[in-house]
Amino acid sequence: MKLSLGPLQYFWPREHTLAFYRAAADWPVDIVYLGETVCSKRRELSTSNWIGLAAELVESGKQVVLSSLALIEAESELGVLKRLIAEGGGWIEANDLSAAQLCRERGVPFVAGPSLNVYNHVALKLLMDDGLVRWVPGVEQGRTLIRELRDAMRAAGQAMPELEVIAYGRLPLSYSARCFTARALDVPKDQCGFRCIDFPDGLPLATREGKPFLRINGIQILGEEIVDLGPELPQLRELGVDVLRLYPRAEGMAETVAHYDRARRSLQPPPRIAARSGYWHGEPGMRAADAG
Repeated sequence: MKLSLGPLQYFWPREHTLAFYRAAADWPVDIVYLGETVCSKRRELSTSNWIGLAAELVESGKQVVLSSLALIEAESELGVLKRLIAEGGGWIEANDLSAAQLCRERGVPFVAGPSLNVYNHVALKLLMDDGLVRWVPGVEQGRTLIRELRDAMRAAGQAMPELEVIAYGRLPLSYSARCFTARALDVPKDQCGFRCIDFPDGLPLATREGKPFLRINGIQILGEEIVDLGPELPQLRELGVDVLRLYPRAEGMAETVAHYDRARRSLQPPPRIAARSGYWHGEPGMRAADAG
């Protein structure tokens, strides 16, 4: 079972981002996803910087996948995507169908990211015909839904692509053309001042009663809880999961990677280090961490 470092969801300063990924070159992860998936205004690293960083990580022995935006709204954003595909030199994570189409046209293998919304075996097979080589189910697709899709593929005589499951991190729940961070801070989206950079793990959002609820991250909404599927490793193996995705955090990521590296090499499931995922068990996503 492989470990992947998912794409950076937050907006960090340039030097922090570069230092994080250069440190990750020595971590026991097999796959690193690079690029901006949330907001095209986040330009601490240019397209050339991401491509150059990808080359550095490839030299360190990592498989690098360049990730696309989940919500493409402008021709300029499409131009960046075309450049990633043309110059990236490897696989693309398609988080929007325009990325899947461009990869198909250019014969570039791609990963179906969690925002691509693949819910049945027919859609999965169509994307495989277009060049899909790895599938990351959406956060709400738990073990039962994944098993049903896998079984439907087998019944149709189709082989599954590589299966990558989000095992650790805050879950990406939704995207909008509006900027939640700008709205929360009462500034216009087009004059936001890149305020996301002030919140390296997202802006906490509480209920009216003061209970932690969600994380605001630009145009993206994340779950508040950091989920951990480590204890579910026996189920993940039984499902045929090939890759465990770990989403980056501002602090403690090296220790998290080391924890998962030990876990994948053990026959025993590890202790839980973060919240239980209700979605994985077919329950409400905010099910209490100590439930069942």
